[in-house]
Amino acid sequence: MLLCTPYWGGMEVHAQRAKKHREGILTTDSIRLKHQADSLALADTTDLQRQLNLKNLEAPVDTAALAQQNDSLQHAQPQPIEKKRWIPNSSRTVWLGLVIPGAGQIYNRKYWKLPIIYGGFVGCAYALTWNSQMYKDYSQAYQDIMSNNPNNKSYENFLSPGTNVNDRLEYWQEQFRSRKDQYRRQRDLSIFAFIGVYLLSVIDAYVDAELSDFDISKDLSMKWEPTIFNDAFRNRPQGVGLQCCIKF
Repeated sequence: MLLCTPYWGGMEVHAQRAKKHREGILTTDSIRLKHQADSLALADTTDLQRQLNLKNLEAPVDTAALAQQNDSLQHAQPQPIEKKRWIPNSSRTVWLGLVIPGAGQIYNRKYWKLPIIYGGFVGCAYALTWNSQMYKDYSQAYQDIMSNNPNNKSYENFLSPGTNVNDRLEYWQEQFRSRKDQYRRQRDLSIFAFIGVYLLSVIDAYVDAELSDFDISKDLSMKWEPTIFNDAFRNRPQGVGLQCCIKF
């Protein structure tokens, strides 16, 4: 009995060790199987994701949807505010210019033209006033020198002191008549010049209003290129030269 007890105790210890060893092997196998399952699942997920990506790349592109999305993005962004350009009405400009000289230029917002227009009016008014007064004075002097009344001597205001008119009466009569006609002609020209400045102010305002919305391209270029000049009668090349092409 005493000999059997150590033997059975050793057998029991050996059995426990074998059991733990088997449990360890099972645990290791289970861990290995779990890792293999996780690897297979990850491989399947990666393969599925790759297949989805290939499918998305091979799918036809919806250009209409992309364009709509692009338009929506552009509309969503704040657009810069463009300054509204002033475009005058040509009919209103003409009527304003006819009623008030220079009003057409004010309506077109071309204020720098006002000194030119009003300067022309002032110059014409001064010329008209001066020539009218001189014509009036020389007309009266001509009437006095042509009359036989010795009391009418207004013509002496235009002569130097000590001049004797009776010595050369016909000559002085012709001089006063010529001066009278000259100032009358200049007075009439001053009236026409005044009307011309008035009409030019109206025409300028109208043309300026019409050209305010005229599209002038900035692409102005000039190109030189060789060319062959043909004889129109013989239909043969006559010479070689340069040709200028202007783009506007």
